[in-house]
Amino acid sequence: MEFFKIKRDIPFMRHALIFNVISALTFVAAVFFLVTRPLHFSVEFTGGTTMELRYPHAADLEKIRSTLEKAGYEHPEATPFGTAQDVLLRLPIRKDLPGATASTTVFNALCTAENGTTKQIQQTTEKGETVSRNTCVNAAGAEAVHLQRVEFVGPSVGDELAQNGLNALIMVVIGVVIYLAVRFEWKFAVAAIIANLHDVVIILGFFAFFQWEFSLTVLAAVLAVLGYSVNESVVIFDRIRETFRKQRKMSVTEVIDHAITSTISRTIITHGCTEMMVLSMLFFGGQALHYFAVALTIGILFGIYSSVFVAAAIAMWLGVKREDLIKPIKEKDETDGAVV
Repeated sequence: MEFFKIKRDIPFMRHALIFNVISALTFVAAVFFLVTRPLHFSVEFTGGTTMELRYPHAADLEKIRSTLEKAGYEHPEATPFGTAQDVLLRLPIRKDLPGATASTTVFNALCTAENGTTKQIQQTTEKGETVSRNTCVNAAGAEAVHLQRVEFVGPSVGDELAQNGLNALIMVVIGVVIYLAVRFEWKFAVAAIIANLHDVVIILGFFAFFQWEFSLTVLAAVLAVLGYSVNESVVIFDRIRETFRKQRKMSVTEVIDHAITSTISRTIITHGCTEMMVLSMLFFGGQALHYFAVALTIGILFGIYSSVFVAAAIAMWLGVKREDLIKPIKEKDETDGAVV
């Protein structure tokens, strides 16, 4: 299926050097921001308390943040969670406040700000279990704040999650290199992994520069971008191999330009549909999916760019040629089949 067909090949490789210089500068800038402005890790990695609250009315986030600052938290995170009444709090670990009592102290402070008193109520879960929940009741007896959920992540658990995330990233990179080296040739494997790491580092650079929260969902998006970018590179590499077989008189540069040009329609269809879904998550998915969608949006855009101007260009500069992908046909010896 094609929206259109370009009859004349676009000379992408003619401008490969310029675009790769731009990519190198962008990569260096991303590394600089990562070094000078470390990632803003969420409580899943650093450890802390996550609280989900429900208000009977639209929550006043500025009032909540002000109350948390008075309670001793310098940079409290209070964000909408699904609806305007639901609020998600992410609070870092405090040395002067044990994790077990942090949620109680914070909830009491928020309840006092609503001119209410804290009470414990008994609730029955879907499994039939009876659990205690904290709620805040005002002078009229109406519920002012309700504590929906509390989760505490210790520092050791956060370190373990960070290490597991790094291990997952390394395993994906190794798997990609092995897959491309087996399916194509080592030059393509090196080119693809450089392009993919280029995408990952730029995503991390954006998060470091803007100090966006880096959570487990963002890490999942980074791993997804790796696979997504590899898929685009594989499509182009496969078309390069196919063109080498069909067009014997084309030079390497002409083959790469033809392969990229012939996949443009497919790229627009595939990435356009994917980007529509990602943008829907970005605008309508709420705070929980916001940075996940942001990472995917950046990754998809740079994944297209790197597959064309980085991966293909590096493969060309590494000296890829027809013989690397197609085994030469051995000419039959005249004596073969002769009867002695």
